[in-house]
Amino acid sequence: MPNKAKKREPLRRSPPSKRNKGAPDAAKKADAKLDFQDPHHVSAQRNSLELAIGHEVRDFRRKLNMTVAELAAMAGMSTGMLSKIENGQTSPSLATLQELSKALQVPVTAFFRKFEEEKDATYVKAGMGLTIERRGTRAGHQYQLLGHSLSRDLAVEPYLITLTKDSDVFPVFQHDGIEFIYMLEGEVGYRHGDRLYQLTPGDSLFFDSDVPHGPEQLKKLPIRFLSIITYTRADRG
Repeated sequence: MPNKAKKREPLRRSPPSKRNKGAPDAAKKADAKLDFQDPHHVSAQRNSLELAIGHEVRDFRRKLNMTVAELAAMAGMSTGMLSKIENGQTSPSLATLQELSKALQVPVTAFFRKFEEEKDATYVKAGMGLTIERRGTRAGHQYQLLGHSLSRDLAVEPYLITLTKDSDVFPVFQHDGIEFIYMLEGEVGYRHGDRLYQLTPGDSLFFDSDVPHGPEQLKKLPIRFLSIITYTRADRG
């Protein structure tokens, strides 16, 4: 029997109008999604002057328990304009900021506080920490300050502490705040209150520092550990 050629089904294609329908909208949505997820774009927005001003205006308004409508009326602007300012969607003129400052009873410069706030970082090369004196210095404890915080209510002081053959035990430190210790080298019996902890490299200790504490047994020298002390500046006057 002769082979019968299989009859081919014609390739079905969607009509152009139906196939492309909605493509531009989908592309726009994809672009918008990518724009939203772009970390550089988001960072730029968050750091903008407009957003910083808007944040402060909203914060001051809420502290006075004022509605958007109430503040807008007192500052002589529409609620829509005030909403744009608070959301960082527009750059207010100096005259507008002056009216807002009068209504909120704050100086104009208060609106720039967050934008001008210093964001600091401290870089310290190995062995180049700032040598300072603390109570333990008299006992032969060497302190190297590795950084500090500026103009904040919360103070953080990271130290590299070294104990040598010339160091004495001193288990009676007391100061405000909390402390975190991380062992780098050597071995020490470290007291906190009525407990004695044997610390070796990799061990850590986190404690309330208003309880008497400090190295009581210098077991393996030299001893080096990181000590990070945190306290509120109000506690120390």
